[in-house]
Amino acid sequence: MYYPKAYQKKDKSYIFDFIKAYPFSSMVIQGEELLATHIPIMLEGNADEFKLIGHIAKSNPQFEYLKSGTEALFIFQGPQAYVSSSWYPHKDISTWDYSAVHINAKLIPRSQRQLEKDLKILVNHFESRQENPLYYQDLPRNLIEEHLPLILGFQAIPLKIQAIAKYHQKQSQETQIEVCKHLSKKKNTKEVAEAISNENRLK
Repeated sequence: MYYPKAYQKKDKSYIFDFIKAYPFSSMVIQGEELLATHIPIMLEGNADEFKLIGHIAKSNPQFEYLKSGTEALFIFQGPQAYVSSSWYPHKDISTWDYSAVHINAKLIPRSQRQLEKDLKILVNHFESRQENPLYYQDLPRNLIEEHLPLILGFQAIPLKIQAIAKYHQKQSQETQIEVCKHLSKKKNTKEVAEAISNENRLK
C-alpha cells in the first residue's frame, strides 16, 4: 500500500471498527497468477487481537491455493470520491479522497462443522437488519446440506496491518469546508463529506 505518514491510521479500535463497517473485502492470493475474490468477512476476537473469518466456493480458482499457511492480502475500502480542485478557494490539483485497510494474513481452512457455525453468524448478522429477516436456522435443512460441501471456510490470522484515511488533512480548514459543501450535495458522496468533517474535526 502507498502509505504516506500524514494519512496513516494506527489505532487498533479504528481498524477493527472499519472492518465491521465495511466488511466486503477483496482477497488476493498468488497462484500461477494473482487471483482475487470479493467476499464478506467477519471478525473473531477484539480490537487488540482478531482473526478474519470467510469462505469461498470450491469452484473458485483460489480454492486449490487455499491451504494452511497460505498468505493472502485482504483489502477493505471505505468512503471514496473524486475531489475537484474547482471547489477550492485557490487553484490546485484535483485529487481523490479515500480510506482503506490492508491485511496480510495466514490462511487456515475451517472444518465443515465450524464453517456452518460461521455461516450462521454471517447470515444472522446481516439478516438482523432486514424488515422480515430469514435467519440461517430457518432455512430448509436439505438446502443447507446441499450447499455446505460446495464451499470452504477459513480463518485468516493477521501478519501485517496497514490502514489509511486520506481526507484532505493537509489542506486549510477553508478548503476542507468548501469540499464538504460540494460532496454533501450528492447522495453517493455524502459519506466522504462526513469522513472529511470527522477526520479534521470541522464544526
